[in-house]
Amino acid sequence: MLRVFGGASPFASALRVYRRLCTGPRGGLLIVPAGESMADPAPDVVVVGAAARDIAPDDPRGWRLGGGVSYSALTTARLGLRTAALVGVDRTAVSAPELDLLRQAGVEVELVELEHGPVFENVDTPTGRIQLVFSRADPLPVDRLPAAWSAARGWILAPIAGELADDWVEAIPGDALVALGWQGLLRDLASSERVQRRPPFPSALVRRADIIGVSQDDVARDTDLADLCRPLRSGATLVLTQGDRGGLIMEAGGDGPASIRRYPAIPSARTVDPTGAGDVFLAAFLAARVQPRLVGGRVTAGYDALLGAAVASLVLEGRGLLGVADRDSVRRRMAVARQTA
Repeated sequence: MLRVFGGASPFASALRVYRRLCTGPRGGLLIVPAGESMADPAPDVVVVGAAARDIAPDDPRGWRLGGGVSYSALTTARLGLRTAALVGVDRTAVSAPELDLLRQAGVEVELVELEHGPVFENVDTPTGRIQLVFSRADPLPVDRLPAAWSAARGWILAPIAGELADDWVEAIPGDALVALGWQGLLRDLASSERVQRRPPFPSALVRRADIIGVSQDDVARDTDLADLCRPLRSGATLVLTQGDRGGLIMEAGGDGPASIRRYPAIPSARTVDPTGAGDVFLAAFLAARVQPRLVGGRVTAGYDALLGAAVASLVLEGRGLLGVADRDSVRRRMAVARQTA
């Protein structure tokens, strides 16, 4: 098992004060009026990555469109942030209706057609999820990024198959807040059909990221927390999601975690599809920091994790991107969590 250091979580106290925050005329939390951020011509958040075709026998096409770029962009848009997404897709997926779902939510979608796009099959087992890969992803070129997006305050780098090279760092303003979905860099897709784990390693993308998210399923279970934090720059935040056990939020120090807190999961009403839970958590976590009014300004009280946990609990209840919740559903789920805390 991953070694856990001590440290108290403010998550429970955040839940206790939720009632007081919700007594205001606009509910306290998630108070950004719909469309308010749209007045700024620049996006609040830019999301970059290749969309995956996930094998799905229950879909007439035999697959559903997913990937961190899809889940993340839909999440931030439905939370009310102006969102733009540079999405790599193969020719089969270029007209996927899931892309219209993003557009209908207000995402400005820029497609990059790839000769080869990622195709995965997710297999859930009693000991965790394994993945099979049937197609890898071509690199997503930096020069396809629209110039008008360069002023975005928040960025989510969501590689799924190593398609984002280190030169993406140069495209991001120095003062922007950057989240990185690390799992897409920790997959060995060349050695076999089954996706193998790569140990955490330093890279320009990792060093640039302010927030890094990774699932416990994406690293070896005996990985030490110090080994996870070591590639990060000092002061960066590492979110390690652990499914129905919640997860850990760490601040990276020079040679390991400088601080650590645990957050609990919020139970789902039912589990239909576990795909995307880590992606939406990371997206909501970043959204709370880009737009603190989403959580009544209480980021330091643990409400960034509370928002992420609520969004993650809801995504499990639907198939694919249909599980990504709107703002009102997230508010209700947070209220349920407050009542049961």
